[in-house]
Amino acid sequence: MEPPTDPLPGGMTSDAEDPRRLPWWRNWKVMLPLWIVMGGMVWLGLYFKVDRSVIAGSVVAVGLISHAFAWLLGLVALVPIIGPIIVKVLSIGFIWLLNAVGYLVSYIAIRRGYSKDVLTYRGLTVAVIIGIVIGFVLGKLV
Repeated sequence: MEPPTDPLPGGMTSDAEDPRRLPWWRNWKVMLPLWIVMGGMVWLGLYFKVDRSVIAGSVVAVGLISHAFAWLLGLVALVPIIGPIIVKVLSIGFIWLLNAVGYLVSYIAIRRGYSKDVLTYRGLTVAVIIGIVIGFVLGKLV
């Protein structure tokens, strides 16, 4: 005979007790194959020389609709000590804004014929972003 389990307030049970009650986007048995399929589709798209913007747009659309990016960030957050810090850094709006402005300026500069300068500029931008992330992580650890 099983010992009785105490239900949560309101007679509800926790999701940890009954994995069938988890929403599909929190279930690793759904999300892991989804990421594998997305990776395979990206590889096939690159192999058959599909336009890269179509591939990127498809990955973003599927990732946002299926909550795949949130699941991946949750997976990264499970890494002890450094995982939550990485997730926190990735969710800082300043980093997103800096990267978006960089892409916009790159697009305009490439249109005007400054592609070699754009390469240098994007390298510097990536270096600054990596420096900010490393500084943030070290600041949190120290």
